[in-house]
Amino acid sequence: MTEYRGCELPDDLFYDLDYVWARPDDNGLIVLGITDAAQTMAGRVQKIRIKKVGTHLNKGRHVATLESGKWAGGVPCPFEGTVEAVNAAVLETPHLVNIGPYTDAWLAKVRPVVPADAFTDLVTGPKAMEALRMWLDRYDVQCMRCAEP
Repeated sequence: MTEYRGCELPDDLFYDLDYVWARPDDNGLIVLGITDAAQTMAGRVQKIRIKKVGTHLNKGRHVATLESGKWAGGVPCPFEGTVEAVNAAVLETPHLVNIGPYTDAWLAKVRPVVPADAFTDLVTGPKAMEALRMWLDRYDVQCMRCAEP
């Protein structure tokens, strides 16, 4: 785990280098969530809408929409796929995203249409860590997380 400007940046995830992280699951699904920096910039998340199971998403379409007191925006799917699972816990308690963006607060599990292409536009490892540090510097982000539900 890399930490920079108070932001947690797990080295083993794939990133779109903006707001989204992705992790392959054992059964061919890809788990999607938002980064620590994204939850910090959003502020305390008050509402989350996630596409229903069975929804087909074209690359770049929003898999979820988050709202806070100061921000509302979509979470793009970085590949074409079908929503196979949604995280009921974040629907019930949206600010879990502010507490554990990489653990309990994943948003959706998506099955890519073409698994070999799912990570084409995502970056991982040292290259991702360097790009994310540059992103944090450019937007002058200092991460903070809520400590309580």
